[in-house]
Amino acid sequence: QVQLVESGGGLVQPGGSLRLSCAASGFTFNYYTIAWFRQAPGKEREGVSCIRVSNGRTYYADSVKGRFTISRDNAKNTVYLQMNTLKPEDTAVYYCAAHTDYLQWSRCAIGEEYDYWGQGTQVTVSS
Repeated sequence: QVQLVESGGGLVQPGGSLRLSCAASGFTFNYYTIAWFRQAPGKEREGVSCIRVSNGRTYYADSVKGRFTISRDNAKNTVYLQMNTLKPEDTAVYYCAAHTDYLQWSRCAIGEEYDYWGQGTQVTVSS
Protein backbone atom coordinates (compact mmCIF):
# COMPACT_ATOMS: atom_id res chain seq x y z
CA GLN A 1 0.00 0.00 0.00
CA VAL A 2 1.52 3.27 -1.17
CA GLN A 3 1.66 5.94 1.47
CA LEU A 4 3.07 9.46 1.50
CA VAL A 5 3.27 11.37 4.77
CA GLU A 6 4.22 15.04 4.87
CA SER A 7 5.56 16.84 7.92
CA GLY A 8 7.38 20.02 8.81
CA GLY A 9 4.79 22.69 8.16
CA GLY A 10 4.03 25.49 10.57
CA LEU A 11 3.93 29.21 11.18
CA VAL A 12 7.00 31.23 10.27
CA GLN A 13 7.77 34.92 9.89
CA PRO A 14 8.56 36.43 6.50
CA GLY A 15 12.19 35.77 5.64
CA GLY A 16 12.24 32.61 7.71
CA SER A 17 12.81 28.98 6.73
CA LEU A 18 11.05 25.66 6.99
CA ARG A 19 11.93 22.17 5.83
CA LEU A 20 9.13 19.89 4.69
CA SER A 21 9.54 16.12 4.61
CA CYS A 22 7.69 13.54 2.54
CA ALA A 23 8.16 10.01 3.81
CA ALA A 24 7.22 7.36 1.23
CA SER A 25 6.38 3.72 1.78
CA GLY A 26 4.81 0.83 -0.08
CA PHE A 27 6.72 1.16 -3.36
CA THR A 28 10.20 1.02 -4.82
CA PHE A 29 11.22 4.56 -4.07
CA ASN A 30 14.18 4.80 -6.43
CA TYR A 31 12.13 4.63 -9.62
CA TYR A 32 9.64 7.33 -8.85
CA THR A 33 9.21 11.03 -9.46
CA ILE A 34 8.20 12.97 -6.37
CA ALA A 35 6.75 16.45 -6.53
CA TRP A 36 5.62 19.14 -4.15
CA PHE A 37 2.44 21.03 -4.89
CA ARG A 38 0.74 23.78 -2.96
CA GLN A 39 -2.71 25.24 -2.84
CA ALA A 40 -3.72 28.49 -1.18
CA PRO A 41 -7.37 29.36 -0.43
CA GLY A 42 -9.13 30.52 -3.57
CA LYS A 43 -6.17 29.71 -5.80
CA GLU A 44 -5.35 26.91 -8.20
CA ARG A 45 -2.97 24.17 -7.22
CA GLU A 46 0.62 24.99 -8.18
CA GLY A 47 3.44 22.59 -8.92
CA VAL A 48 6.32 23.91 -6.84
CA SER A 49 9.15 21.44 -7.38
CA CYS A 50 9.87 17.92 -8.68
CA ILE A 51 12.69 15.43 -8.31
CA ARG A 52 13.39 12.25 -10.25
CA VAL A 53 14.56 10.01 -7.45
CA SER A 54 16.81 7.79 -9.61
CA ASN A 55 19.07 10.54 -10.89
CA GLY A 56 18.24 13.61 -8.82
CA ARG A 57 16.98 15.70 -11.71
CA THR A 58 15.02 18.67 -10.35
CA TYR A 59 12.51 21.28 -11.42
CA TYR A 60 11.42 24.49 -9.70
CA ALA A 61 8.58 26.85 -10.43
CA ASP A 62 9.72 30.40 -11.16
CA SER A 63 7.94 31.58 -8.02
CA VAL A 64 10.30 29.58 -5.77
CA LYS A 65 13.49 29.31 -7.83
CA GLY A 66 16.50 30.33 -5.80
CA ARG A 67 14.63 30.06 -2.50
CA PHE A 68 13.46 26.43 -2.34
CA THR A 69 15.59 23.30 -2.67
CA ILE A 70 14.26 19.78 -3.22
CA SER A 71 16.37 16.80 -2.22
CA ARG A 72 16.04 13.13 -1.45
CA ASP A 73 17.45 10.56 0.92
CA ASN A 74 17.02 7.22 -0.84
CA ALA A 75 18.02 5.26 2.25
CA LYS A 76 15.17 6.85 4.20
CA ASN A 77 12.67 6.92 1.29
CA THR A 78 12.19 10.59 2.02
CA VAL A 79 12.08 13.74 -0.07
CA TYR A 80 12.66 17.14 1.46
CA LEU A 81 11.71 20.66 0.48
CA GLN A 82 13.94 23.25 2.09
CA MET A 83 12.17 26.59 1.95
CA ASN A 84 14.19 29.72 2.62
CA THR A 85 13.38 33.42 2.46
CA LEU A 86 9.72 32.63 2.85
CA LYS A 87 7.15 35.20 1.77
CA PRO A 88 3.50 35.65 2.78
CA GLU A 89 2.53 34.47 -0.71
CA ASP A 90 4.10 31.08 0.08
CA THR A 91 1.26 30.46 2.54
CA ALA A 92 -0.59 27.33 1.41
CA VAL A 93 -1.21 23.68 2.12
CA TYR A 94 1.75 21.78 0.71
CA TYR A 95 1.29 18.28 -0.69
CA CYS A 96 3.79 15.74 -1.90
CA ALA A 97 2.84 13.41 -4.72
CA ALA A 98 4.37 10.37 -6.39
CA HIS A 99 4.36 9.31 -10.03
CA THR A 100 4.94 5.60 -10.34
CA ASP A 101 6.12 5.19 -13.92
CA TYR A 102 8.14 7.04 -16.54
CA LEU A 103 7.15 10.69 -16.52
CA GLN A 104 7.88 13.12 -19.33
CA TRP A 105 9.89 15.73 -17.52
CA SER A 106 8.05 18.67 -19.05
CA ARG A 107 4.94 17.41 -17.27
CA CYS A 108 6.45 16.89 -13.82
CA ALA A 109 4.62 19.89 -12.30
CA ILE A 110 1.18 18.82 -13.54
CA GLY A 111 -0.90 17.38 -10.76
CA GLU A 112 -2.94 15.10 -12.99
CA GLU A 113 0.20 13.09 -13.74
CA TYR A 114 0.49 11.87 -10.14
CA ASP A 115 -0.96 8.67 -8.77
CA TYR A 116 -0.47 9.11 -5.05
CA TRP A 117 -0.81 12.07 -2.74
CA GLY A 118 -0.08 12.83 0.87
CA GLN A 119 -2.51 14.46 3.26
CA GLY A 120 -0.88 17.88 3.12
CA THR A 121 0.85 20.13 5.63
CA GLN A 122 -0.03 23.77 6.30
CA VAL A 123 2.62 26.44 5.82
CA THR A 124 1.74 29.92 7.06
CA VAL A 125 4.09 32.85 6.53
CA SER A 126 3.00 35.81 8.61
CA SER A 127 4.34 38.37 11.03
